[in-house]
Amino acid sequence: MDRSQTGSGTEWDTTTYDEEHSFVFEHGENVVDLLEPTAGERILDLGCGTGHLTNQIAGAGADVVGLDASAEMIAEARTTYPDYEFIHEDARDVSFSEPFDAVFSNAALHWIPDQDAALESVADALRPNGRFVAELGGTGNVAAIVEAVQATAADRGYTVTNPWYFPSVGEYATKLEAHGFEVRYVTLFDRPTELDGGEEGLSSWLELFGDSLLSAVPTEEQQAIIAAVEDALRDEWFKNGTWTADYRRLRVVARCGADTTSS
Repeated sequence: MDRSQTGSGTEWDTTTYDEEHSFVFEHGENVVDLLEPTAGERILDLGCGTGHLTNQIAGAGADVVGLDASAEMIAEARTTYPDYEFIHEDARDVSFSEPFDAVFSNAALHWIPDQDAALESVADALRPNGRFVAELGGTGNVAAIVEAVQATAADRGYTVTNPWYFPSVGEYATKLEAHGFEVRYVTLFDRPTELDGGEEGLSSWLELFGDSLLSAVPTEEQQAIIAAVEDALRDEWFKNGTWTADYRRLRVVARCGADTTSS
């Protein structure tokens, strides 16, 4: 997951993100295929992170703008890909003078509880009949991890709530339609994801992505919680020296203000 759109001001270790959690943008390459960018299109990469998928989209000849709420991510993207425009901004409160042919988003939208504000920004950014192509966590995403954290934290007197937005197919399609989109394609699928780092894979994942999940636990007790979570999940989710996270993803293609007679 990518917490780039929370606007929370959380500082990112971009080196750890790129080197130890590269699966985020590597799996996103298939979402770029779903986008089918073409030369001359103007495309917004919403929640661009360190810019690797922005670069892939630009490789098709599109004019791409990357946007992310993380200052660290944007700084790294600008350094790595200086030829592209990257904007440090919150997805819920952004406007552009020139519309986009498409808005693309990978592993960012589930960090935004106020999904209505985010989708309103997407709709405002698109030209009529512009397309929205996104992947985010779907219902049940990382449920085993979340439930293990909640149970171990409860044993120590802390109440942990799931901070992420993981919608069902029906829920998200309905929300898109409420914002003027016509849903052309939507699917929910299991994607068990191997974590880098061997024995440290799950703890590294929780340390990078789980700060909001663990926010109710005092910092000095978080390592004990993480160790207990590892113990609880080890038999099922740690095999042959590798941790696997129980990812479930929701993919969607929608048109904004679509003319149903168009292709």
